[in-house]
Amino acid sequence: MLTFIGLGLGPEGISLQGLRELQEADVVYAELYTSLLPGFDISQLERRIGRQVKRADRKMVEENPEEILTAAREKRVSFLVPGDPMVATTHVDLRLRAARSGIKTRIIHGVSIASAAAGLLGLQSYKFGPSATIPFPDNPSTRPYEILAENFNHGWHTMLFLDLREEREAMTANEAIGIMFGLEERLKGSVFTAESLTAVVARAGADDVLVRADRAEKLQREDFGPPPHLLVVPGRLHFLEADALEIFAGAPKEVVQWHMSRR
Repeated sequence: MLTFIGLGLGPEGISLQGLRELQEADVVYAELYTSLLPGFDISQLERRIGRQVKRADRKMVEENPEEILTAAREKRVSFLVPGDPMVATTHVDLRLRAARSGIKTRIIHGVSIASAAAGLLGLQSYKFGPSATIPFPDNPSTRPYEILAENFNHGWHTMLFLDLREEREAMTANEAIGIMFGLEERLKGSVFTAESLTAVVARAGADDVLVRADRAEKLQREDFGPPPHLLVVPGRLHFLEADALEIFAGAPKEVVQWHMSRR
């Protein structure tokens, strides 16, 4: 049995059901390269559940998961992941490999940044279109801009995740905005300009969570503290969403009104 367990968004984000499963597991793995978990400490979790947690790197999970699958064929294995288990494609792939090997799988869900960010900003979750990740400049891609342009045409909100290297180097919102400005300059679709209403969510789930919304040019100059950061570009706004961005994220009324008149 292979059980995928979501860690949520921080050190206390795991559910009681997840903790109980860890305490009853024979083997526990933790994958921590797909997202940052501020304040999370494996040693503290080990003391809490009374067993060792093996750290699974990208190579073990994506290229050679046989150690995990072999253990799951005969033992009760728990596999910890940041956020909610099946948001990342790599976890779906591992579950498929297990299923094809005749290994039963189970999911214990955790809070996902996808739902948390929408809630923090007061945006309606069903109005989000496809999301994308903004990669570091040494691995350039036009995909984030193309996704934003597609969502923009439909009036949908866009969630843009920021790249994270396995060695724990995390992109900041300021860097991400600069990269999107560069894509706008190249592709000239007028979907991410200096005037664009943009939101930053920093450290969702932590005590020092921060949410800000303003013109992209203004946000690029602000300090949001340590990562993880996330960008959200609103689409067509309901009047309650407009109020929420002003009250919860400090968006200037004139910026929100300009955005709504444009949409």
